[in-house]
Amino acid sequence: MEAKTLNNIPTSASSVQHAFRSGFVKGFPIFLGYLPIAIAYGVLAVQTGLSLVQLTAMSILVFAGASQFMGARMIGAGTSVLEVVIATFILNFRHFVMSLSFMNKSRALPISWKIPLSLGLTDETFAVSSLHSSEANKKYGKVFFATITLLAYSAWVGGSLLGGLLGEIVPEKLSQSMNIALYAMFIGLLVPSVKKEVRVGFIAVISMIINFMLVNLKVSEGWAIVIATVIGAFFGIFLLKEDEEK
Repeated sequence: MEAKTLNNIPTSASSVQHAFRSGFVKGFPIFLGYLPIAIAYGVLAVQTGLSLVQLTAMSILVFAGASQFMGARMIGAGTSVLEVVIATFILNFRHFVMSLSFMNKSRALPISWKIPLSLGLTDETFAVSSLHSSEANKKYGKVFFATITLLAYSAWVGGSLLGGLLGEIVPEKLSQSMNIALYAMFIGLLVPSVKKEVRVGFIAVISMIINFMLVNLKVSEGWAIVIATVIGAFFGIFLLKEDEEK
């Protein structure tokens, strides 16, 4: 019995291609958005003393823009390894929540796909995946999610490598001006939350003030970030608790 075809293409092959095209369309804007930020990271990382291999390996293994910017800056400032690890762990803790949410929404996917796809989640890929969570129930939904993840990953790793190469020839004064990318990254993470709840912005201000005070008290930059983040989160428990009780 002949397999059903669609425009002379086997149905299964057509479904795979459709899932790939759909994932490509949804993921390409992320690809374009990641490239300039990844290049900025590469330039800044090489200027702080990281080698091309080190900064690229960080993108391959960590794949978390905000923490990589912060980590590169802390390493350049001579911060201890323990401080860098704790600070980036706290900053990246949201990825645990995103991964659990993704795995819960994509129960139809085999575990052999859910684990690597969860490891590849970023704020942007998680947002897109959440908007199209119904794809998980389709036969080739894994191809859809994998395409989005690979597009984002390739843009970040490739952009980091390119930025590292450019960082060796870009004048230091010009590369220093790219520090604004670090602040833009954190503002980009903060604004959507503030739009939903103004008190989140208040918590961010509290953390900023605490960090400023600690740095002026000669506390190292790494520990100042860690302490300010923990205290800010502590305030957040009480400030946002009212919404849960209503």
